[in-house]
Amino acid sequence: MKLRNIPPPLVLVFLVATLFGSDTQQTPVPHISKQTRMDLIGAFNADLVYIRTPFPMGKKGLTLKDGVISPSGEELRQMIAMWGPSVKPGDRAMISEIEIRANRIHFEINGGPVKKLKWYQHISVGTAGNETPIAGSPQDNPRGSYVDLVFDHYVPDLNARQLKALLAPVFDFDSKSVLQAYLETVPPVVKDAIQAHRVLVGMNREMVIYSKGRAGQKTREKDGETDYEEWIYGQPPQDVDFVRFVGDEVVRVETMKVTGQKVVRTEKEVNLDTSLAKAGAAPTARPAIAPTLRRPGEEETDKPDRSGPQNLQ
Repeated sequence: MKLRNIPPPLVLVFLVATLFGSDTQQTPVPHISKQTRMDLIGAFNADLVYIRTPFPMGKKGLTLKDGVISPSGEELRQMIAMWGPSVKPGDRAMISEIEIRANRIHFEINGGPVKKLKWYQHISVGTAGNETPIAGSPQDNPRGSYVDLVFDHYVPDLNARQLKALLAPVFDFDSKSVLQAYLETVPPVVKDAIQAHRVLVGMNREMVIYSKGRAGQKTREKDGETDYEEWIYGQPPQDVDFVRFVGDEVVRVETMKVTGQKVVRTEKEVNLDTSLAKAGAAPTARPAIAPTLRRPGEEETDKPDRSGPQNLQ
């Protein structure tokens, strides 16, 4: 069974059988060893991955614990609306740095959120008490971000395959193309439409581009008080599609057939807010056998937010 076919919120349940065994409460998990640290850093450093969830631009990245991503939902939407995305679902990124800390593994992508200074940029000139750095302060890196994979008390001893399974909600290590990676992030009805090169009412611009490519012609018009943009695909003697956007959403698809027949669709065929929420939502109840590093009898602390990640566009 391939891990990529398991929904990200359920990856952790599958991992229990391979990493912790069936008796998770009785078998203590060893701390990560020095050799494992070296092996993991060597295996993942400079690795290319595809992104499964949006990363916000800025110095605040994502946290992944028990299969749940935070921030998520509306909080993540607002961050991306304010600062923009560092990477989006389907984008390709490089794991540029890995740091194993007390209870987490820190993964930076595309250079991290802050541009690193060269050795000579740390040099200051001037007299004592009045020194000026050659290169000013570190600057934000608009393409870089990070995710912290957090454990209960300490980082356990695990291999590369198990670590990839834990990172499945954010990274896709198996896709062979940008399109393949992107299709894993959208609802099934949208995936089928993109593969058939069809546009659905309710899609966003990115989905239409993946489905039909970039439009050869675009027009901007006004319908009463509503501004809209129309993307035109094809030209006679072939079928011609007119895809109308209001904001980022397709509200109308008109097809002029070569026979002269006109087909117009305006009823919403996919609701992205609902579909993406269902696709990305974490289980409402914790699995009966959930992976944990707590010893028998210890109470659970620092419970994660179970609202579940959402793939945003």
